[in-house]
Amino acid sequence: MPRIPEWIRLKWKVDSDFAKVHNLVGGLGLHTVCQSAKCPNIHECWGAGTATIMLLGNLCTRNCKFCSVPHGRPLAVDTGEPRRVADAARGMKLNHIVLTSVNRDDLPDGGAAIFAETIVRLREAIPGLKVEVLTPDFEGNESAMRTVFEAWPDVFSHNIETVERLQAVIRPQASYGRSLSVLRAASEWRPKMAIKSGIMLGMGETSDEVEQAMRDLFEAGCRILTLGQYLQPTRHNRPVDRYVMPREFDAYAATARQIGFAGVASGPMVRSSYKAEELLQSALEQDPELYAARSSAVA
Repeated sequence: MPRIPEWIRLKWKVDSDFAKVHNLVGGLGLHTVCQSAKCPNIHECWGAGTATIMLLGNLCTRNCKFCSVPHGRPLAVDTGEPRRVADAARGMKLNHIVLTSVNRDDLPDGGAAIFAETIVRLREAIPGLKVEVLTPDFEGNESAMRTVFEAWPDVFSHNIETVERLQAVIRPQASYGRSLSVLRAASEWRPKMAIKSGIMLGMGETSDEVEQAMRDLFEAGCRILTLGQYLQPTRHNRPVDRYVMPREFDAYAATARQIGFAGVASGPMVRSSYKAEELLQSALEQDPELYAARSSAVA
């Protein structure tokens, strides 16, 4: 594995907001992708009073080669989780929240009902809260997808993670085509949601493959894109192929904007939900009709 370059810098500052988020999330028995996926930005984000909540437990039914979330046989669905997520959001005084989950291929709906109920609980607890969901592919289950769509998140996100050629290696239980189909279905839903996806770089892809992936995402209706450096979370995960230079991230961002993406975050430390509120606002400045605001849309 290549040596970590000087432009990869982790921020370890811990302040009172970090402790507040840590105690609040832990006290409510919730999981965060920040912890489970060993996100390098955890200190920065928690220090700013935000966290990405991971629904449906901490055991994933899949074993993707890039991910450090534990896998195995999950526990029963915790029906009290949506209420506690709303309590956490209220405690953190959030204006924008990101919800994600482990894959729950053991459930008929893949956990879609929990996503939907959590969205409803959040909106009841914090009127005006913007809700962003980063979902699994639900194994292509259209009924499960509709369950989430009908709850009407402001942002619907699903990551393709890597280029088409590497999918079978990186995401052996997923599918490039299926992921694009999920995004396309979300983009065609009305009332309109903002559609978002993310790609990790440094896994062996070529620049031409990255550009093609961006074009595929745009064609599927995606208008917000994140590109970040893959960092091997544990020795059991796929090694880093190379560290992409900052100027390459800038070039990818320029290409994405030329393709037509309204919001682009591209850099070594960018992750799917990193500064999600700011990215959505930036995208809305470029495309005010990116999604249908709840106050004005007609269901």
